[in-house]
Amino acid sequence: MKKILVSTALLAGVLSYAGGFRVSLQGVKQLAMAHTSAHAEDASVAFFNPAGMSFIPSKLSIVAGGFGASNKVTFQNLNTLQSTETDNPIGTPLYAAVAYKPIENLSIGFSFTTPFGSTIEWPSDWEGKEMVQKLELKSFYFQPMVSVKLAPWVSFGASYIYAKGKVDWDKAVTQFGGELNIKDEKASGSGYGFGFYFRPDPKLDVSIAYRSPIDMKAKKGTATFKFPSAAIYPLLGLDPSTGQDKFTATLPLVEEYTIGLTYKITPKWLVSADFNYHGWERYSKLTLDFANAPVGNQADPTVLVAPKNFRNSKTFRLGTQYAFTDMIFGRLGAYYDESPYTDENFIPETPSFNTYVVTGGLGFKLKQFGVDIAGGYAMPQARDVKNATLGFNGQAKARAFYFGLGLSYNPF
Repeated sequence: MKKILVSTALLAGVLSYAGGFRVSLQGVKQLAMAHTSAHAEDASVAFFNPAGMSFIPSKLSIVAGGFGASNKVTFQNLNTLQSTETDNPIGTPLYAAVAYKPIENLSIGFSFTTPFGSTIEWPSDWEGKEMVQKLELKSFYFQPMVSVKLAPWVSFGASYIYAKGKVDWDKAVTQFGGELNIKDEKASGSGYGFGFYFRPDPKLDVSIAYRSPIDMKAKKGTATFKFPSAAIYPLLGLDPSTGQDKFTATLPLVEEYTIGLTYKITPKWLVSADFNYHGWERYSKLTLDFANAPVGNQADPTVLVAPKNFRNSKTFRLGTQYAFTDMIFGRLGAYYDESPYTDENFIPETPSFNTYVVTGGLGFKLKQFGVDIAGGYAMPQARDVKNATLGFNGQAKARAFYFGLGLSYNPF
């Protein structure tokens, strides 16, 4: 069996309409302030920058939370004026983290997140059915980490990332009047992250973090073909009783650089800003290599290659928090997220848009306990789709909103 490269198109969702398929929902408090990162009040900082654990005011901190994300994508063929809309279920990203200081200048922690996870579902007979009918992703990040306080005003932290994932992708094979399901439930990969966290002044926090690329490896993927006639299966080298073929895969997830700062204008009012840089350039094509089925477009008929031509992208974030009392906090934010590809490279399995997002929320603190609620409304900018490679042209629009509930506990 040949080595396969299956691009992260297989792992795509539409929770994040820009930035490819990165889902920015890893902290409820952070989302309320545009998902900014320089906030070291509790263990939710762990995913964003492990070095931030050193500045958590308590010795032990535990957080957990979840989100609901609703989204719709609409595509209209401007020649026929036919319009198609996705019917996506509500996505439910989750997160949890714990941070502990066994000694004064050392912190250890663990973060669990689901940074990729949603379902996009187009009608089974829509005009783009050869590209995607339904795509479901579940992924899980497990990150043990450590942080060392190098001086009273600066710390360094690092994490190991172990990722597990599942992909379930349906698409049509119109050449034979059938369908293809690509599925793997045991994809895995590993990476790392590190960062510095600075507090040169009690009013100022600065976070600088890096998260490495991760190559998700699917070693036992299954491709299931369904055709109306049993006579087709032998032509593709498939057993008619199962219609199945095998594949292996390497799924590249891109690197991420983040610079964030938080400044306390007054004891009650702070502002935060982030800049994110995403290395999408490494996602240049999608290659599927089947063990037997000759459904490809290369000299080797089992190899199917499609160009993606992603480019590096940026995100700009601005958030604020005001303490109405010692127990109640109000938060607002806004951010702009670039799409990592042009109109000429638009693909319906990972619909991406230049997107403006407004966010807001409230925080409630009762002694050691905290409760946070947040919401966000995304305003993706319409796209003129001009993908000549796929013969896919028209106009794409989208809308989305998010809501979240987070809990925190800093006992001592």
